[in-house]
Amino acid sequence: MNSLQKEPILDALFEEWDVLDDVLSSLSGDAWFTPTALPGWTVHDVTAHLIGTESLLAGISAPHTTIDVRGLAHVRNEIGAFNEEWVEGLRGCSGPEMLERFRMIVARRRSELGEMTDEMFAAETTTPVGPAPYLRFMRIRVFDCWMHELDLRDALGMPGDEGGLRGETAFAEIAGAVAFLVGKRGKAPDGSRITLELTGPLARNIHIAVDGRAAVVDELPSEATTTVTLDSRLFTRLAGGRTTAADHRDEIALSGDTDAGKRIVDNLAFTI
Repeated sequence: MNSLQKEPILDALFEEWDVLDDVLSSLSGDAWFTPTALPGWTVHDVTAHLIGTESLLAGISAPHTTIDVRGLAHVRNEIGAFNEEWVEGLRGCSGPEMLERFRMIVARRRSELGEMTDEMFAAETTTPVGPAPYLRFMRIRVFDCWMHELDLRDALGMPGDEGGLRGETAFAEIAGAVAFLVGKRGKAPDGSRITLELTGPLARNIHIAVDGRAAVVDELPSEATTTVTLDSRLFTRLAGGRTTAADHRDEIALSGDTDAGKRIVDNLAFTI
């Protein structure tokens, strides 16, 4: 299973579900219908999506809906259409019903994951990033659930800890895309050396060297040609497509080749 370790990934996933339970169990009344940063989705809709994805992995089909979800403005692909089937299918459920559905499906998924062998976790399966070991899919689930925890907290004005095991495990999915985002999307020039200085709960320096193609490296061969400094909380939301750098210019410091830096921060979104 390469460098993936089963215990920390599953521990992070189970912890994430517990935290989501805490957030959802605190809701009442109209709070369930608070709009989030995701186009067209409320807190209720995000919860339906979480229930739907875990239900898919448990072999449960989406509820029937008469709405053509592919015609909705914010549905751009088949994954989006699948998500929307659950959102529409559970739209009539009350808040307490949604919480109970969430608890039931994550309890089932905990049990199923607990019974899986190492061989099953190593087996290749279809994931949102293409064929990959099932354990990698579970790390993607940590990322997805963690990002949606942030969506709920941001919408509800409910701060939380964004570091720790959940944040570090989720961030590994973002880190794996950084070279592509900087080199392909951000069009960092050949020969450039980029440092992303993240402050905050997931503080770290990420170094990218562009030599024909961009690659994350432990150390740059010489001084960075562009340095981008921002809080990890903002970086995470930019990577998740929840906001844009244009809305946070005063929170992002650029030095060196600032044109390259601006292109990079303007093109950090990588989620579908």
